[in-house]
Amino acid sequence: MALSMKSISSKVAARSSRSVVCKAAKPELAAATFAAASILAGSASALTFDEQQGLTYLQVKGTGVANTCPVLSSGTTDVKSLKAGNYKLDKFCMEPTSFTVKEESQYKDREAEFVPTKLMTRLTYTLDGMTGDFKVGSDGSVQLKEEDGLDYAATTVQLPGGERVAFLFTVKQLEAKGTLDSFSGDFLVPSYRGSSFLDPKGRGGSTGYDNAVALPAASDTEELEKENDKKTAALKGTAVFSVAKVDTETGEIAGVFESIQPSDTDLGAKAPKDIKITGLWYGQLN
Repeated sequence: MALSMKSISSKVAARSSRSVVCKAAKPELAAATFAAASILAGSASALTFDEQQGLTYLQVKGTGVANTCPVLSSGTTDVKSLKAGNYKLDKFCMEPTSFTVKEESQYKDREAEFVPTKLMTRLTYTLDGMTGDFKVGSDGSVQLKEEDGLDYAATTVQLPGGERVAFLFTVKQLEAKGTLDSFSGDFLVPSYRGSSFLDPKGRGGSTGYDNAVALPAASDTEELEKENDKKTAALKGTAVFSVAKVDTETGEIAGVFESIQPSDTDLGAKAPKDIKITGLWYGQLN
């Protein structure tokens, strides 16, 4: 389906203004929250898979369409209509619509809370082209196992105070279980920087120096230990998904998600912050 440049621009502008904000401190959302958020998945400002495939390079260039997931214009919200079976999940896409960071409250009597942020990364943070196994049981149970694809994206957000927080948005090796209304699981969060990365002092995990050349005598002090000992160990995150709409004829499926994962640790030099990401997801079942 061919769309005019004006039509695409208006849709992208409207889509970028949307946000899905969930106030839960943990990725365990009630079905009512998912039902309310799923209304956004059918917004007229979004593009379907067929519409995206019908666009030329020039129609996509500079519009932000490449950073969005398709939505379903057809199908049903009766997710129980999805037949039981073992499916191959293809074209699995996750589009964040909100990033918040957990910060300690300035008041001693208040707990830490997730605060809104300003996105510093260009429109390159959506995960797309992922594949995996999707199993639906006769009792409505769901098992999802992510396998491959563009399953990580370097992203940076800025806190209200000006501090910038970098993290690797990902769902690598996700294994989620539950029901169509809510299935959740853990995933792997690789190090933001690889072991061959060298910091300004020439220190790295597998290359460079073990300690700062200018401070050899102080290299084993507790204060500099974390800076000198570069670590690239993977951390863990958790995510919860909900199916909002299915199209049994085309095999398309879509919904909303929320994940909580750690931020960059500067190769082990600092403690990670908790990042909460909420947004929309899409896939095709074969």
